Amino acid sequence: MTLRTSLLSFSALVALGTPALANCPVATVAEPMGLTPVFPQQLELAELQTAAGCTLAFGQNPDIAALNARILGNADLAPVADRLPAEPLVVMPYDRMGQYGGALTGLSKATESGTSDLLSVRHVNFVRYSDDLQTVVPNVAKGWSWNADYTQLTITLRAGHKWSDGADFTADDVVFWMNDIIYNADIYEKTPDRWLFAGQQVKAEALDATTVLFTFPVPTPGILNRFAVDYGQPFQPKHFLGQFMPKHNPDADKLAQDYGFANGAEAVDFYYGGSDWKDVPSPLLKDADKAAKIGRAVVPTLESHIVVEESAEGRKLVANPYFHQVDTAGNQLPYINEIVETYVSDKEVQNLKIMNGEVVWKQQAVFLEDFPLLKENEAKGGYNISFAPTFGENVFFSFNRTHQDDILRDIFGDLRFNRAMSLAMNRDEINEIVYLGQGTPMQGVPAEPKTVAFVSDDVLNRDIGYDLEGAKALLADMGLKDADNDGIVERPDGKPLVVRMVYSSQGVPVKMMELVRDYWTAAGVRVDLKEVTSDEYRAAGNNNDLDVTTWKYDGNAGPTISQDVTVFIPPFGDFFNPGTGFGWAAWKTSGGAEGIEPPADIKKLWDLGEQFIQVEMGTEESNKLGAEIVQIHTDNMLKIGTVGDIVAPFLYRSDLQNVKPIKAKTYDFYWTYPYRPAQWWLEQ
Repeated sequence: MTLRTSLLSFSALVALGTPALANCPVATVAEPMGLTPVFPQQLELAELQTAAGCTLAFGQNPDIAALNARILGNADLAPVADRLPAEPLVVMPYDRMGQYGGALTGLSKATESGTSDLLSVRHVNFVRYSDDLQTVVPNVAKGWSWNADYTQLTITLRAGHKWSDGADFTADDVVFWMNDIIYNADIYEKTPDRWLFAGQQVKAEALDATTVLFTFPVPTPGILNRFAVDYGQPFQPKHFLGQFMPKHNPDADKLAQDYGFANGAEAVDFYYGGSDWKDVPSPLLKDADKAAKIGRAVVPTLESHIVVEESAEGRKLVANPYFHQVDTAGNQLPYINEIVETYVSDKEVQNLKIMNGEVVWKQQAVFLEDFPLLKENEAKGGYNISFAPTFGENVFFSFNRTHQDDILRDIFGDLRFNRAMSLAMNRDEINEIVYLGQGTPMQGVPAEPKTVAFVSDDVLNRDIGYDLEGAKALLADMGLKDADNDGIVERPDGKPLVVRMVYSSQGVPVKMMELVRDYWTAAGVRVDLKEVTSDEYRAAGNNNDLDVTTWKYDGNAGPTISQDVTVFIPPFGDFFNPGTGFGWAAWKTSGGAEGIEPPADIKKLWDLGEQFIQVEMGTEESNKLGAEIVQIHTDNMLKIGTVGDIVAPFLYRSDLQNVKPIKAKTYDFYWTYPYRPAQWWLEQ
């Protein structure tokens, strides 16, 4: 099955040879009952019924009415068959049909901090990756097809699909998202770069209620990967948000003013928050009384669970009574009634809650350095902890090449300084202490080596050997001397060379920060180390206030870079993982009127990035472009890597069922999204 055409032809399925059944086969991945789905571990309703000669009857969670009553503004429920799409997605559970009930408890750092792990549990998009991390399969979309040159993508939706409030979800909601949200200057003063292609907008058209046509200004073969792994959902409820837009409601501003807003745009911002990211503070956190007056706590969703409570301590969600998936017995998913998310910023408190058995699922921000402690308490806490391979977990250090301090900008932009800081790090010791010897020392590269073919061993091994004297010699060659013999070299203005290293434990292991501080201090560069929340870190980074950024290489696996070259081009990051080329980026976006002009080879990255996303990933042309991009990055040491090819822990409580070992622990495939959490269930 190729990605060029995936619309299903059900007439071919009759030849499967499965005997006719009065009831549909209750198939699981473990016991497929003779079914051979077109896509792994799931079927379309017509596919199942045609193959098995059966009619699937639908069942529901016995608690669904009570859960629905907690969703502000929802009406009483119709029968489950009327709430499901006419074409629901039929999911084969891993082991067996689930049991309804219970609450999936998890931990985040704070609102918008460490939340993507639990976001991924409830997440939906047009498509997703199957758990083989190779096959794109339908989800919200029933199918898709491309034209010959990858400039037109047709998405087919599910007839009868509904939002969590029972309103119809149609192609108009997709067009509304693109035209009235993403390209709306009242919401985005500047169109997000991720939705511009060769600097131009995408055209979205609703051909009918279930068919959307995207027309791209240039070939964009990787865009389906964005819909498979990205946090952003390409649909918003027109029936709700549109009521506050004069374009769709002449009385929009008056309606908004009746609710206490200045105008309709302010009302939209109250609910949408100016971001596709789902965990911006919700209306319940901004002004619960105003949300209650309007009669809608949060924007209606297509996800498996919807937020019903939120405070500074955490949030609670309940099962979406209109969710579009069923199991092979016809039971509407999800099985789990609630998600309870608690904010815990302190790592030690997090570990204590895990060891006390209070956490059902935890994947993000569980580090190898804590594995021995958590493993020792596994039986006591009633959970299972194990390793998974990682993508994009190589922690990097990137010195600010466009620093607001002219002297630091010159120092940080000198290749000799960056080589010195790389040589001063004892990666073998980092590997042993932080990663329990499970990783491989390697240089930082903007493409995850395990997912592409254009990263060479020479690049990965450049300047990674521990050589403290060599590091000192490079600093001396720059003219950075320790004139007063206090162990710290002086800047050209006579001040001691001090690097302020601000970090968040969400993105990096604490022990690594302490080790690197000591390595660089031994080389003659004093490091002032400070841990902050991820929100504080991101605010400082995006304001170009950091001396050095340090995080994991989120966003550099093949499926991500095939459609989003943010990591390739200045500022070499995004809001959630800020880079250090903000002055260069400002120069580019202002046409040279602002910012700092980058060197010639850095300028080339913009053109190379555009070319890269216009060709199919893995082709000879793609690999040639990728190799050139990697060469520029490593020649300039834009990000100094530490240890890659590591494993990382994930854990789940023993009562969580239908869980399989994950193929990779990575944000780049959006954490749990490939593993179908809607079919998880809790043994009561």
